[in-house]
Amino acid sequence: MLLSKLLEEIGYERIIGDIAGVEIEGIGADSRHVMKGDLFICFRGGENDGHAFAAEAVSCGAAALVVESVLDLPAVQIVVPDGRKAMTEIAAAFYGHPERRLKIVGITGTNGKTTTAHMLAAILKEGGISCGNIGTLGIFYANKEISPELTTPDPIFLYKIFADMVASGVETVVMEVSAHALFYGKVDGIEFSYCIFTNLTEDHLDFFKTMDSYAAAKEKLFLPGRCDCAILNFDDEMGRRLAGVAVQSYSYALENPADVFAVDIAENFDGCRYVINLFDDLYEIRLNMTGLHNVYNSMAAAVCAAKMGIPVSVIAEGLASLEKVSGRLERVGEMNGADIFVDFAHTPDGLEKSLRALKPHCAGRLICLFGCGGNRDALKRPIMGEVSAQYSDFTVLTSDNPRYEDPFDIILEIEKGVRKHTDEYILVVDRESAIEYAMDKLRPGDVLLVAGKGGENYQEIMGVRHIYSDFSTIRNILKYKASEKSGKNEN
Repeated sequence: MLLSKLLEEIGYERIIGDIAGVEIEGIGADSRHVMKGDLFICFRGGENDGHAFAAEAVSCGAAALVVESVLDLPAVQIVVPDGRKAMTEIAAAFYGHPERRLKIVGITGTNGKTTTAHMLAAILKEGGISCGNIGTLGIFYANKEISPELTTPDPIFLYKIFADMVASGVETVVMEVSAHALFYGKVDGIEFSYCIFTNLTEDHLDFFKTMDSYAAAKEKLFLPGRCDCAILNFDDEMGRRLAGVAVQSYSYALENPADVFAVDIAENFDGCRYVINLFDDLYEIRLNMTGLHNVYNSMAAAVCAAKMGIPVSVIAEGLASLEKVSGRLERVGEMNGADIFVDFAHTPDGLEKSLRALKPHCAGRLICLFGCGGNRDALKRPIMGEVSAQYSDFTVLTSDNPRYEDPFDIILEIEKGVRKHTDEYILVVDRESAIEYAMDKLRPGDVLLVAGKGGENYQEIMGVRHIYSDFSTIRNILKYKASEKSGKNEN
């Protein structure tokens, strides 16, 4: 693509050098992956400044640079006021604006994005609609699966995926949109056909500092010109507020008046059953996932699907067809007559919802094992400790992606909250050892919730991602205990 053609679609201040005949073969913002003929985009990020790597990009054959300030380098330079904004505009133009040929649904909220996205994708599949899914668990479309990196991919990769989705016959994309992605403008320029809001609770305050700033980032998704139709949780104050922001909106709730609601809710370990009032159309819904929060998630998906023209009978079939969402209150196995669940819950609200979902079905003790990530919102640590102390009978505090912090220091901060309510807890820093300890404590009727990582397959320590999975750890312990028991029986 000619650079001159590409520049017709972006706002720039001036050009340094001659761009006549300059052909762009690719675009990128990571100098480690630059190839000959690429356009290298520089911007000042939270941790790194792309301008510092421009010389490396030129040495690798970059055809031109997009910069926020002129560099002393022998290269064509396009000076822009905002490198991040330019990257989004360039990515859309370079890949031929694939977003304009897709119906895109954006889902935002502190908790529930992933489950809601997978529920909606299951409904669309049941309705015969070719659908792509982008989010925390990865990217899925046309029998392709791409491992997860970020909840919302960076613009260059995002538009590349959009382009391949179009080429693969995808009609609709369901994507999770994080607050960070909205803050950094990753989805600027995309007009979403529908936007779903799940909830707003404390998280990411290490970055946003205040809940007002966090809420303001989420609100961007629902502004006129960005969102054609909003689907809002009216049991959340933020959801009700967004009704005054969005051009058009529909609501769902259990506690407040709303367009869509549920009655006759019944839950057990195997799932939920309820009757949905979907714009005055009554229908029984069956879910293979337990918890009141999943009733909310399924209502959000149902409202969106209904507004897309899908009949309630198909919506019900789609929801029933979804067996599970990896790491979302997922039953892993049984030991000593006790059930073991893994969940992604990593916020106070998420942990409370998962514990409250399990408690009514727990004949014995509810044991909660969790930790908190390092170099992230430290304010929530003691709050999560309080939640576990209040809603479980015993807490095991352990490590969870400590990153560059001492895991023991993180655990001590969580412990402050636990100690306010109970002394029924223990600290076990190594996560595998903590899980084995918790499983050894299980007795008939007990339930163990292993929370925080869900389907993650790594443990991040000092900048290195070590292979690790709660699922694998639990299954290996179950296998070992079974073989140990078998050996004793043979003797």
